[in-house]
Amino acid sequence: MALAVLCSCAPNDGFTKLFNGKDFTGFKQLNGNAPYTVEDGMMVGTTKCGEPNSFMATEKTYGDFILDYEIKCDSTMNSGVQFRSLSSADYRDYRVHGYQCEIDPSDRAWSGGIYDEARRGWLAPLTDNPAGRAAFKKDGWNHYRIEAIGNHIVTWVNDVNTANLYDDMTHEGFIAFQVHAIGQNKEREGEQIRWRNIRITTTDLKAKCHPGKLIPAINMIPNTLVQDEIDEGWTLLFDGKTTTNWRGAHMKTFPAKGWDVKDGVLTVEAGNGQEEGTGGDIVTKDQYSAFELSLEFKLTPGANSGIKYFVTEAEKVDANHKASCFGLEYQLLDDVMHPDAKKFTTYEGSRTLCSLYDMISSGHHKRFNGIGEWNHAVLKVFPNNHVEHWLNGFKYVEYDRCSPAFRDFVSHSKYAAPKYNTAGRFGEAKQGHILLQDHGNEVHFRSIKIRSLN
Repeated sequence: MALAVLCSCAPNDGFTKLFNGKDFTGFKQLNGNAPYTVEDGMMVGTTKCGEPNSFMATEKTYGDFILDYEIKCDSTMNSGVQFRSLSSADYRDYRVHGYQCEIDPSDRAWSGGIYDEARRGWLAPLTDNPAGRAAFKKDGWNHYRIEAIGNHIVTWVNDVNTANLYDDMTHEGFIAFQVHAIGQNKEREGEQIRWRNIRITTTDLKAKCHPGKLIPAINMIPNTLVQDEIDEGWTLLFDGKTTTNWRGAHMKTFPAKGWDVKDGVLTVEAGNGQEEGTGGDIVTKDQYSAFELSLEFKLTPGANSGIKYFVTEAEKVDANHKASCFGLEYQLLDDVMHPDAKKFTTYEGSRTLCSLYDMISSGHHKRFNGIGEWNHAVLKVFPNNHVEHWLNGFKYVEYDRCSPAFRDFVSHSKYAAPKYNTAGRFGEAKQGHILLQDHGNEVHFRSIKIRSLN
């Protein structure tokens, strides 16, 4: 009876066994040599010291499918199920990489989230999904479902939606069951994870999708909006082709030089490494008060840039319209190579990546995908003036704009200088433009989108 409650699939619903419950026919082990055994019809993986991540992978590849399975694991381990995954000589010497549906019994509780193993990192964490975080049962069996149809990937844990992702990087690959590496931690050797009732279907998929309501979508397809996002009020500020939503700061038109649009990417070109660069900063034509901004950025070695908000263009400019616009700033920086990372007025680390520039540090340990890789920045400003800086699915900075604590940060920063407060208290405008900074270094942007939170 317990199995009937956990599994939403009837015996004759078009699903077939992916694992026969007797041996590993149709599978091959990749990367690590952690032991896999078959016990009472279950696939059992056991941790082993000194072994890298180990994967029991299907010999067959799958594109569109619905995968159903149950898992039970030790509460101290981390694991996952790979899908649409690959292993080839030309990628890190056969390192398994691709989508992973997470198994996470830790207090973080991101089971059912989607991680891009050995590639981009977290794509769909459960940071904003409290129901999903509560779905996984540490001490019992858990029913998982992965629905991969075209560019749409949806996961469920115990009938709770844990991820709703749109991504187009990989369309087909093997399915694999992971035993995570434990290094040389002998205390963790022998931890086990068990899988059972592993079934798959590749036909009539849309009719077989879970009927439950989906959480808000995460869209990783560059410069697009899916219907879920449109319904949630998102609009594109950059569509990969035009700059119609932008103009030069203190200008009526977009800069004639210094910025380039090519292959779906908006690039600020390398200049002299100084503020205002070659083309100067660009700002949105519209102004915003409460909003959520999402974009991807890619830094070149030693690069400096930023996302400024509540920019009013109230500062004085010269005859050539050259001036660094004032505004709160989500810092974009190569923390390793650029000297600004070690500079500050009062608050150490406050000029590093994702920080509120010169006021609040994002910390030293950030989930950064690296120089030359795409990273995801999110900036949230709520109607009550609560502000959050996010990087790759993790929140690193939060503060309350216009509050006494915020004003104290300002008073101990470079923005205490009178020139930053000629149009009122710094950073406290009711609305303003969003700005992308030209600091004289090459930086790339794409998938710039925004929605009102009013």
